[in-house]
Amino acid sequence: MKIVILFSFLSISIFAQQQPLKTVDYVDIKKYIGLWYEIAKIPNRFQSQCVKGTTAQYSLKDDGEIEVFNSCINEDGETDKTEGIARIVDKQTNAKLEVSFFSIIGWRPIWGDYWIIGLDENYQWAIVGTPSRKYGWILSRTPKLEQSTLDKIFSILKERGYNPKEFEFSKQ
Repeated sequence: MKIVILFSFLSISIFAQQQPLKTVDYVDIKKYIGLWYEIAKIPNRFQSQCVKGTTAQYSLKDDGEIEVFNSCINEDGETDKTEGIARIVDKQTNAKLEVSFFSIIGWRPIWGDYWIIGLDENYQWAIVGTPSRKYGWILSRTPKLEQSTLDKIFSILKERGYNPKEFEFSKQ
């Protein structure tokens, strides 16, 4: 009996991960821009130097692109800053974006997916993911979130085929 239940659970989990990643229905970019605190993330190599205070600041440019300014505090207590650009890929929903932090004389050969897969109706928290589910972030307008809000976010992550246990909480 336990084996059947375990097999059933694994089947559901594998099925969820094989489904295309669902984004939110619509993002009002003007409401989305501004300062976001990183609450949690799936650990990745390009943020390995960050030990606390990770934030992202988004600003809308006249041409429709979004300036991205990420910062964090490294082990030495110094501020690590990264600037980039985001562009909207799906202009119907504004929920699928791409970001680039690498430029060669203005040319950006490398872009990464930035899909908004969960969003508070008042734009107080957001969940960002990628179709591969290799990367993921939980963002908030404040440095901390209530446990009830985190429970809701983790539920959305599970629905989207993510394993919430892969997320590591960030120190602010």
